[in-house]
Amino acid sequence: MSSATLAYPSVDEKQEPETGKLGMWVFLASELLFFGGLFVAYLYGRLHFPAGWAEGSRHTDVLLGTVNTAVLLTSSAAVALALACEEDGHARRWTARLLSLTAALGIAFLLLKGLEWHDEWREHLLPGPDFALHVAGAQQFFALYFLMTGLHAVHMICGIGALGLLARGRSRGRAWAGARALEVAALYWHFVDVVWIFLYPLLYLVDRHG
Repeated sequence: MSSATLAYPSVDEKQEPETGKLGMWVFLASELLFFGGLFVAYLYGRLHFPAGWAEGSRHTDVLLGTVNTAVLLTSSAAVALALACEEDGHARRWTARLLSLTAALGIAFLLLKGLEWHDEWREHLLPGPDFALHVAGAQQFFALYFLMTGLHAVHMICGIGALGLLARGRSRGRAWAGARALEVAALYWHFVDVVWIFLYPLLYLVDRHG
């Protein structure tokens, strides 16, 4: 056995990607439990303060929320296409571009969300002594709203950073930015998108017709 073999032990190529995916699934399971606690708190408030929950929801910007939902769904399609291109040798040159597009859409989402937060701050919808709504439960709704959307934004920032790094590495042909890393990053990004798919109706569409 050569010294090179001893210095660099072989890795089972079939086991390595499964290890990465397993690690991400374990992480996402813990995140699901975390967000699950917030959803339980939401359900408690919805049942005990229905009028306040409805009033708070009517003061969210449903137009920006809907646009952001479309932006995230498009980003999920882009990262899925990036994975498909990575598996096709003839289309591999598009992988980095699609990853960059996904990250750019994520940034667009955050910018729109920041605009929405700014408008809500100006309208005194930030929980506190100057809170504008006087219906019981409305302030609790917005406390949970800012907590849930804020945590979602933090997760998005992490995903944007990872996708941007992979796009840069893939464009330069770095080994660490291969299909295995892309699959793990895409799994995380899809999770972030799914969380928003639940947040959107829960926060923006509560008794919207009322």
